[in-house]
Amino acid sequence: MNTLIFRTVAPFLTALMMMFSIFVLLRGHNEPGGGFIGGLIAVSALAIYGIAYGVTAVRRAIWFHPLSIAGFGLALSAISGLLSMLAGVPFMTGLWIYPELFGVQVPLATVMSFDIGVYFVVLGSITSIALTLEERDDD
Repeated sequence: MNTLIFRTVAPFLTALMMMFSIFVLLRGHNEPGGGFIGGLIAVSALAIYGIAYGVTAVRRAIWFHPLSIAGFGLALSAISGLLSMLAGVPFMTGLWIYPELFGVQVPLATVMSFDIGVYFVVLGSITSIALTLEERDDD
């Protein structure tokens, strides 16, 4: 699909979908959503960008190799689970800390870091599959 309208709208739609994927990721602990759904929305955004501009443009936009992104997410998720074992509680038990940023107490949890890891695993693995399939079609 190489229409002028689609190529003009694709970057804005991609940015909007990426912001929405982060919103879904961050609200997933208390409401429906989370790392998996947020990652799927982000992959959909990259797919739209790829349809408009091609595989090379998507690879330039994500900076890192997709499997590196997936590996980082897997490591982050694993570390989130192992932190609970280091604290002497069962594996994958949620732990919270409350640092103060600009005078506001911000609760941070290993549950959130696990969700962020899942987000990156989904983003990296499915993007890698999609880009590989699209490159084969270009040959």
